[in-house]
Amino acid sequence: MRTITAVLAALAVTIGHVAPTTAAPAPAVTAAVGPQPGTFTGRGFDTCAAPAQAAMDAWLASSPYRAVGVYISGGSRSCAQPNLTASWVANQTGKGWRLIPIELGYQAPCGTRTPKMSADPATARGQGASAADGAVAAAQALGIGAGSTLYNDIEQYPSTAACRAAVLSFLTGWIERLHTRGYLAGMYSSGSSGVKDVCDAYHDTRYLRLDQIWIAWWNGVADTGAGTYCADDRYADHQRLHQYAGDVTETWGGVTMSIDRNVVDVRAGAATPTPWSVTVDNATAGAFTAGAAWGTSAYSGQRYGVDYRFAAPVSTSDVAWYRATLPATGSYEVSVWYPADPGYNDRTPYLVATTTGTRTVAVNQRVDGGRWVSLGVFTLAGGAGDKVGVSRWSAGAGYVVADAVRLTRR
Repeated sequence: MRTITAVLAALAVTIGHVAPTTAAPAPAVTAAVGPQPGTFTGRGFDTCAAPAQAAMDAWLASSPYRAVGVYISGGSRSCAQPNLTASWVANQTGKGWRLIPIELGYQAPCGTRTPKMSADPATARGQGASAADGAVAAAQALGIGAGSTLYNDIEQYPSTAACRAAVLSFLTGWIERLHTRGYLAGMYSSGSSGVKDVCDAYHDTRYLRLDQIWIAWWNGVADTGAGTYCADDRYADHQRLHQYAGDVTETWGGVTMSIDRNVVDVRAGAATPTPWSVTVDNATAGAFTAGAAWGTSAYSGQRYGVDYRFAAPVSTSDVAWYRATLPATGSYEVSVWYPADPGYNDRTPYLVATTTGTRTVAVNQRVDGGRWVSLGVFTLAGGAGDKVGVSRWSAGAGYVVADAVRLTRR
């Protein structure tokens, strides 16, 4: 049936006039009550599709659950979400439910699910940032505002060193971008793969830390422990969810649903923007160049990564360069990592390619090894290029060493 408006518009055309049209203002998005899940300790469940309102009301009145996981975004979601609207979100949070917003998209490159993130860590990091932007857009459209935690679902994968590097780099991009957008960063994964990899890298400065972890470990124990998958002192400050049982059927208030059971212990907090940072190792593909005189060694246990490069000092230009792509011209702290040894050079020249010319900083590589040593803060140009080098032209004695550098925007 044609509407009255359509009839009037047609009539206006037939008499030689064009009816004025005014675009209707976009409806305001109804907002959730507070950040999600915010500060909450208790039971939660997750299920593939957001339940209908009648089911949510029945379970609110009868069940022990007060938090519900909802898949808000991602190219790997397998269920339609006909109920998941901004009004649905506002209704649930207004009645006391806490929401656990989930992005189910890029998966580990060594896993079986698709779409897969890149096996290249730098590319994976960019994909993590893009995933964060998509998740934030979905959250905002649903009225889930800043201060909420968004959880990236990376399903179980057979972890290897290369796969782990890709996943951790992806999550670093996810964390960095979410913090920039004012959201907290969480991850859901199996205890034996994603959770273990994240917890093992807890003190690894190459990667950023999550705000919360969601442990999939169906051991039937309703607590936030992770057994051998994650030490108790990691993500210990109200930063854990534990999916302790899955694919179970429960009936509450006459409504039956197939769910996974969870214990939630999380705390709301402001997302602190994390400074942009990149680490380049001598083994980083396409990011390190050195001449034939530079040898390779794994002699020192203080090395960064699997090995490092070394060369005898000479009075000639033979620089080992670290290449990086910086997001913008600005101030960056340059830090270097090297193994220390009495036989290494006490005046190793590090070259920093600043916007006003190359600066040289001499470092005594006989001391302070096995940690990050700051060379200072410099103005570096945005974009790709050789940013830091190690020169053989030294007045000191002993091998000069090139291991790893880190650039952090200040």
